[in-house]
Amino acid sequence: MATVTLLQDHQLSPEARAVFDDIRAKRGTDFVNNFWRALAHDPKTLKRTWESAQAVMAPGALDPKVKEMLYIAVSVAHGCSYCIHSHTAAARAKGMTEAEHAELVAIIGMAAETNRLVTALGVPVDDAFLADRADPA
Repeated sequence: MATVTLLQDHQLSPEARAVFDDIRAKRGTDFVNNFWRALAHDPKTLKRTWESAQAVMAPGALDPKVKEMLYIAVSVAHGCSYCIHSHTAAARAKGMTEAEHAELVAIIGMAAETNRLVTALGVPVDDAFLADRADPA
């Protein structure tokens, strides 16, 4: 349940409206999701977050679909249901198949399990895994 009202377009400040206009233009849709509507109460945070999200999720060394899949994994790790759903939809829109999604979920589950085991057992990091000691070959 939201801790703030989700602002509708007629309730936006001029600064928030400008960000919503940019979201719509860049995404090519009239839909502005609830995350942005909640952030619209603070236009500075809305603008900063929108600009940062664009920069991080833009095409780069990682494929945009891979970036969405990474976002899903981090969202699962942090228990953010909203982000899991929104980024699963985005990954599917960028071509993630059901087989890729199933494999992603299996990897997330395995990583969570082995992370807990390593933490519980206090396993020290192998010298070979340290950046300053790893064999560059």
